[in-house]
Amino acid sequence: MLKILKYSFYDLIRSRWSYVYFLFYLTLGFVLLFLNNDVSKAVITLMNVIIVLIPLIGTIFGVMYYYNSREFTELLLAQPIKRSSIFMGQYLGVAGSLTLSLVLGLGIPFVLYGLLRSNAIFDFSLLLVTGAFLTFIFVGLSFVIAISNENKIKGFGYAVLLWLFLAVVYDGLFLMSLIVFEEYPLDTFSLVATMLNPIDLSRILILLKLDISALLGYTGAIFKKFFGTDLGFLVSMAVLFLWTVLPILGLRHKAKRKDF
Repeated sequence: MLKILKYSFYDLIRSRWSYVYFLFYLTLGFVLLFLNNDVSKAVITLMNVIIVLIPLIGTIFGVMYYYNSREFTELLLAQPIKRSSIFMGQYLGVAGSLTLSLVLGLGIPFVLYGLLRSNAIFDFSLLLVTGAFLTFIFVGLSFVIAISNENKIKGFGYAVLLWLFLAVVYDGLFLMSLIVFEEYPLDTFSLVATMLNPIDLSRILILLKLDISALLGYTGAIFKKFFGTDLGFLVSMAVLFLWTVLPILGLRHKAKRKDF
């Protein structure tokens, strides 16, 4: 698995799209710091961009890599190598390269600006951690979708629909349910519904750590009461880790039973 991981990782690192991804975050970091002139404000602005962008990029990269390396994968399957090792190596290579581009692209401008001497270092670290989680989650989901669909168009379509649902539609349905059932106690429902969407969970975690949960109104008070505690933070990290593991288990299950 390590050899396949290394090959996939180095193959993607040499790809021009990895450089574009890295340069985008590098430019974004410098521009935000130049416009805001404050690390904390830049982190808030950055959150609104990457919470939606990272899942989209992870989804597209994962599907593209799977379909583009299909012939190479079939060649590896003819060798005495475990299927799980092949697909896990490819998955970790894609997710690892995207995460490295994210960390370096955002880390360089913020470190040069004086992040290590700023009080916002923990907030920025949390932003990178949640970004890494979202990368691994959505690359895993995209691999599961791709391996389940032979047709490239269907695979791309389902992957984009999944991102669209979790990034946009889910929030609308959640908000509508809160309005329709506003006369009922919705504390537990709000917490569970947030955990069922990794994008929403990551957004809430960062907002609470930036201490601007008042913008969320009554719902923000509920989130602050739970996610604002040490126990809530640990539970949230555990849920994000679970979201990362589930696509991996799904990928292994699909790989073992798929007829190539």
